[in-house]
Amino acid sequence: MGLDMQRTKPPFRADHVGSLLRPAALKQARERRAKDEISAAELTAAEDRAIEDIIRKQEAAGLQSITDGEFRRSWWHLDFLWGLDGVERHVMDSGIAFAAVTTRNEGVKVTGKIGFSNHPMLEHFKFLKAHTTRTPKMTIPAPSAIYGRPIGTPIDKSVYPNKEKMFDDLGQAYKKAVRAFADAGCRYLQLDEVFIAMLCDPHYRAQMKNRGDDPDALGPLYGDLINTAISDIPPDMTVTMHLCRGNYKSTFMGEGGYDAMQEVLFDRIKVHGYFMEYDSARAGGFEPLKRLPKGRLALLGLLTSKSGTLEKKDDIKRRIEEAAKFTDLDQLCLSPQCGFASTEEGNTLAEEQQWAKLRFIVELAKEIWG
Repeated sequence: MGLDMQRTKPPFRADHVGSLLRPAALKQARERRAKDEISAAELTAAEDRAIEDIIRKQEAAGLQSITDGEFRRSWWHLDFLWGLDGVERHVMDSGIAFAAVTTRNEGVKVTGKIGFSNHPMLEHFKFLKAHTTRTPKMTIPAPSAIYGRPIGTPIDKSVYPNKEKMFDDLGQAYKKAVRAFADAGCRYLQLDEVFIAMLCDPHYRAQMKNRGDDPDALGPLYGDLINTAISDIPPDMTVTMHLCRGNYKSTFMGEGGYDAMQEVLFDRIKVHGYFMEYDSARAGGFEPLKRLPKGRLALLGLLTSKSGTLEKKDDIKRRIEEAAKFTDLDQLCLSPQCGFASTEEGNTLAEEQQWAKLRFIVELAKEIWG
């Protein structure tokens, strides 16, 4: 039991979603680059230094999966999407409304045939892999990210008179992207899936309906896109998905338990593990874990990344015991509920509080799983 419980391959008993608070020096370098005060090469050098530092800190915290903190991007999703063929940056009239704030007004528009030819993030991954001896993890948005925001994505009707063809091309582009990361040596990939989780929110479903979409059809569609995306992976590659109801400057976008999407998540989608937001009542109860298929893992996001207050060990242990009533303890792992900086602005906590939470997860996982 010992070895199996410790897990030597991803996802790990103590794991994390991936994005980390941007240090002041990096924020400053990005601001200076935006004003053309430093060159692109100088920004890259500043990113390299910050990433090497963050890799060491994750290793020191005891984490097995190491990310670049998403330090080279501005958003968890848009930077990746902007790198696809046929997709461009779009400045919107207004940002997306979250519970307490509105986001920056950037988005995507589809201006040509969606495809994947090359992508700057392949090099980003190679840099990460070259600088750690542990398991380097790549995070990219799930395919639904191009379509799921409540403000509709502008799509060139001359390229895609109907959406079926667009979703076909999107699935194929993702399949190529995932394969390209695998060929670059990636064996741990995470798809960040906000919009399936958002389909658990009645208010969001109404928004999608009002813009002419069928919310009942979107979940299965997004699930099938994920399956297409991972249909060409090597046998030793692990793909997980992260479920979240929005994370921007410590505020959220939606609420609702996983029940509404449990068939899509657990019966339809073929990923190896699920990072599940569970840090507040907004995510509902653990009952949907009854459907977690044998051999797959649920990473319980029981620690919040939205505030610096450190949780109490006994509370977290009790919640893990509760979850284990619905699935095997062997199929559970522990993680924060989201990244600490889904966008470069980051959540409202201090870097030291972020590291305290990550060390806490490593410590607690050892106590529980040995």
